[in-house]
This record gives sequence, structure tokens and C-alpha cells, in this order.
Amino acid sequence: MNNKPKFRFAPSPNGFLHLGHAYSALFNFHYAKQMTGDFLLRIEDIDIARSKQIYIDAIYEDLAWLGLDWQKPVLLQSSNFHLYKDAAKQLHKQEMLYPCFCTRAEIAKGAKNTDPDGAPIYSGTCKSLNQKQIEEKLNSKIPVQWRLDMNKAIKKTGSLEYLSSQPNPLTNPAPQPCNPMAWGDVTIIRKDTPTSYHLSVVVDDYLQEITHIVRGKDLEKATDIHRVLQNLLSYPAPIYTHHDLILNDDNLKLAKSKNSIAIKTLRQQGILPNVITRKLGFNYHNLTKSS
Repeated sequence: MNNKPKFRFAPSPNGFLHLGHAYSALFNFHYAKQMTGDFLLRIEDIDIARSKQIYIDAIYEDLAWLGLDWQKPVLLQSSNFHLYKDAAKQLHKQEMLYPCFCTRAEIAKGAKNTDPDGAPIYSGTCKSLNQKQIEEKLNSKIPVQWRLDMNKAIKKTGSLEYLSSQPNPLTNPAPQPCNPMAWGDVTIIRKDTPTSYHLSVVVDDYLQEITHIVRGKDLEKATDIHRVLQNLLSYPAPIYTHHDLILNDDNLKLAKSKNSIAIKTLRQQGILPNVITRKLGFNYHNLTKSS
């Protein structure tokens, strides 16, 4: 792996960016410059149904308006489906994946606990299916997703940890223990696409030689899953930083699903970019972090 620091900002084009995205992009860009590294933009468009070109165009426009630039060309994850399939084949060969034919309603009904994101933890119903039953369901074209057998994975990887630099990437990293069992048997290949967020992000971070993953604290727990996949796929582990989230007036994190005001809207209202960058704690003219 290249020793030069590499950072990335990787939004999903399923809506317009808001100030939370702006903060994460500025944070990555700032520390890439501080460490004389590279800043990459990646478009995470594996959800083909929800990803729109209008949102991709707006991402480019918003980030350029904020004063950021990035390496070209930009990677669109939809161009890497074949690589995610290859990674999934490696997991299949290790017998780490099993098919799940359950619906969301069935999963919710059978769940006894929730994962760190608050979603129902899969009870493992389809683990008891024999080969004949699996083949019958596959042949009948019942929608199938493939899950990671977390117990089996942990038996192979053993205890895991990751290096965490807090509160920023300039801080000496310290080991943090992982608890992937808190997630249960997560989905690795979705019913509607040949990958999942967890698999695609791990594969792309490896292929793009990302050395520092800087993202919001809402994704901190997902690092446990990513470390398992990195270990199973023999990928090196980046250094992680999880920054604070930008909250709204109700002390809740900003989200596209909650119609948080978009950067595009602020642009159209005539707000100047330096107003936004200073509000988020950055100096617009040289993008240094304000004290």
C-alpha cells in the first residue's frame, strides 16, 4: 500500500448534500492537506433505484462551491459491481456466507434484539435450511440476500481491533476493540444489488489505498464489521477518525430523510461559501481549521 496519506469523502447520490456532509468533506480535505496527502471523492451509488444523476451533479457543484478539489477521475461504485462480486466469491469459498430468504417483516418478527443502528438483529432462521431446501428456494427465484455467518467469521479472525485517531487524524492512533457480534449476521449481498454498503466500502477503500477513513460518529460502530471483512479478505486496515455530527435545533443529526436544508438551497439563496465554511469551523481562504 502507498504510504502517502489518502483520504476520501464518499456520499450517496440519493438526495442533496446538507451541512453535515459539508463538514465531513471539509474535515477530510483539511487533514489531507495538513498531512500532505490526497483527497478523493467517491460516489457511493450502489442503490441504483435511488441514485440520480441530478444528485451527482449537485455533489460536484456543492463541493467546488465550498472551495474543494479532488483527484480525477471520480470513482462511481456502480462501475465496480464485478469487483464486489469477486470479493463475495472469496467469502463464499471460505464458507462465510449463507442465503437468507426472509422478508423484512419476518426478520422483525423473529428478532430478539437490535443492532447498534437500532435495526432488528437477524435470528438466523435460514441457517437451519439444508442444501435441498436452499436449492429449491434458489430455483424458485425467491428473492435472496447473503449474510455473513458472524460466529464462523470471528472463529477465523479471532479478536479484532482498529487504530483510532481522536479527535483528528493528527492524533497518535490508539487501538480500539471491536465487537462485531453486536451486529449479528449482517447482509453482505443484498436482494436488489450484488453487494452491500459494508462490502463495497471495504473493497473500494482497499483498491483506492485509503489510509485514513474520516467519517461521522454515526458510522463508528460499523467499523467493527469492516474490520472483520478486511481480515477475511486479507486487506490492510486503515486508521479511523470519527468526527462529531452537525446537529439541528432539536439536537438531532442532519439527514436527507428529515429534509435538512440542502447546500444547494443555501447556494440558491445567495449565501456565500465562506459563511458556511466559517460556520463549520474552517477558514475559507486556506481551509485551515479555526481554533
